[in-house]
Amino acid sequence: MSFADKYLKKQQVFPDYINSEVPENLGLVVTIPCYDEPDLISSLQALWLCDRPSFNVEVIVIVNSGELASDEVLKQNDKTISDFEEWLVDHEDNKLKFYLIHQPNLPKKSAGVGLARKIAMDEAVSRFNKIGKPNGIITGYDADSSCDTNYFTEIEKLFKKYPKANGANIFYEHPLEGEAFSELIYNSIAQYELYLRYYMLAMRFTGHPHAYHTVGSSFAVSANAYIKQGGMNRRQAGEDFYFLQKIIALGKFYEIKHTRVIPSPRTSDRVPFGTGKAMSTFVSEGISNYKNYNYAAFKDLKVFFDRVDDFFGVDEETFIHKLIVELPGPVRSYLKEDNFFEALDEINRNCASIDTFRKKFFGAFNAFKVLKYLNNVHEQFMEEESVIVSAKLLLKDLGIITKGVYSAKELLEIYREYEKTH
Repeated sequence: MSFADKYLKKQQVFPDYINSEVPENLGLVVTIPCYDEPDLISSLQALWLCDRPSFNVEVIVIVNSGELASDEVLKQNDKTISDFEEWLVDHEDNKLKFYLIHQPNLPKKSAGVGLARKIAMDEAVSRFNKIGKPNGIITGYDADSSCDTNYFTEIEKLFKKYPKANGANIFYEHPLEGEAFSELIYNSIAQYELYLRYYMLAMRFTGHPHAYHTVGSSFAVSANAYIKQGGMNRRQAGEDFYFLQKIIALGKFYEIKHTRVIPSPRTSDRVPFGTGKAMSTFVSEGISNYKNYNYAAFKDLKVFFDRVDDFFGVDEETFIHKLIVELPGPVRSYLKEDNFFEALDEINRNCASIDTFRKKFFGAFNAFKVLKYLNNVHEQFMEEESVIVSAKLLLKDLGIITKGVYSAKELLEIYREYEKTH
């Protein structure tokens, strides 16, 4: 019995699509959901131009559509398949193989990017299962993304350095200039990416151990970690966030900083949130000063997280009348409203050591809870503020001077460089 037999029997939605023999040296499978995509070939070409690692690589594209898909979408999918077949003729390499899965008529209840990613990633697991390789690497990539030529080799380096790694996020940068998009698009994506980086680094500043980017086009997981956490979910949006939070919670999660994925900044209304939807909102509303979570909310949360050890072994009386009264008002209010003592009491009844307590504490007050807290305190206690203001305040606390820096693009460059070096 191979490592993923039970998972595949229970979770795999469709039987294996790819029947070709799996090379014994297969080390990486890139998975690409593709729905109504006009420029898949550019993404594949970027992968084709990558330096080859020591192991074999396979790329699995899943061209998918739901049972309610329009004729226009189906026509584009057919063209994508035709373009792929034509491109493949001149792109044969024993060390880098490209496969296309076509799965139309997905049920309307679950048709979407989550299910598409799941189908492709389950196929990748099945490929590794056939050669008994639980440490095989699976990456998420998008059909409108590009990458640097050292994409494969930097992923290989990380997993060679940390052979027990469960996963990693891969450094990403949206394009900020060029001829492909309007200046409005470039200005908008600068604000949005700045928000993403501000949010992640602000969460890290609070002391939360699960603060990582969760972008669907730029992550890697081991096959074993993937099945351990139940595989990809079927969410029609935000699937990457929910999936990666489960992987991050396993520990041994890293960052690959010396290569780049280059996601597209294009607008899209195919999902209710995410980069494409955000860009559509920026453009339609002409947003030039994006408002986001007030930095004060993170500062308050840091006071709480700095005192995590104080909550080890406490009873309800101490929790209510001594500990949380010393916390900032918004945090105190949220903990009471959320009945957080119930979760805390459960943790303390099952923890014999402070190290176990810390791990379980942040398992309970996870990234979802942080988001819930932020939404709660902005409804009751504080206003959203300009991302430029928030970003500069955080940089000040990180010891970085931003005098004379006024634009989102300038701040974003500072954030990118900070992340690369810290």
